[in-house]
Amino acid sequence: MAEKRKINERKSVVVNELAKLMDEFPIIGVVNMENLPAKQLQNMRASLRGRILIKMAKRRIIKLAIEKSKKENLKELENNLEGMPALIFTKENPFNIYKLLQKSKSSAPAKPGQKAPKDIVVPAGPTSFAPGPIIGELGQAGIKAGIEGGKVAIKADSLVAKKGEPIKEGVAKVLARLGIEPMEIGLNLVAVYEDKIIYSNDVLTIDEAEYISRISEASGYAYNLAFEIAYPGDEIIEQLLAKAHMEAKALADEQKIDSNNESKE
Repeated sequence: MAEKRKINERKSVVVNELAKLMDEFPIIGVVNMENLPAKQLQNMRASLRGRILIKMAKRRIIKLAIEKSKKENLKELENNLEGMPALIFTKENPFNIYKLLQKSKSSAPAKPGQKAPKDIVVPAGPTSFAPGPIIGELGQAGIKAGIEGGKVAIKADSLVAKKGEPIKEGVAKVLARLGIEPMEIGLNLVAVYEDKIIYSNDVLTIDEAEYISRISEASGYAYNLAFEIAYPGDEIIEQLLAKAHMEAKALADEQKIDSNNESKE
């Protein structure tokens, strides 16, 4: 009985600590630490120290802390407790944090039973393997192969595992032999809470080059529209006045009107 009371007291301390951190930090994130080796976690803690605080706890403890926190709409974060969840606390922009965590990841070989982080495709092309049992192994993994120039060659791009599906043992073996490391070791940011709003990782994933391209394209469309409807904005007023001047001059020339507004006839 005394031992049970001690365990409950320890849980209560952890819940209170997490709830306090939730109330203190403006940005609260949920990460999935599944398949993250302890050594890599230690390295990441060291590299992120001062920018991100990482706290691990059981799912039930995290939920109790969320319920205890005074933050509005924080309960929605419970829906994002995936795999082996942990919490991160920071004061930095959620999009910067997502980018930082992505950059800190490293590639790793696939193990049988692991879920594919994305569609895994083996590209077509030559290999260094001599003809032999490898052709049968590739075939069992769903990869079309043949012989070209005395070496085994993959005939076409082959999808060997879809995103979210467990990786089969034969597929994991073939990927390792081909030197393909599809797994990512690191903290997988699932969702972030900021100012009563929950941002899922698909929202935080931004292709900066595409984003800038779209802004540039939108700016061009806006400029053309403003010019066509003669909207007198600061960025376009000079061009509109120049256009109006040219059109007025063309009309005056057509009607043979001089600068003193007197007919030349």
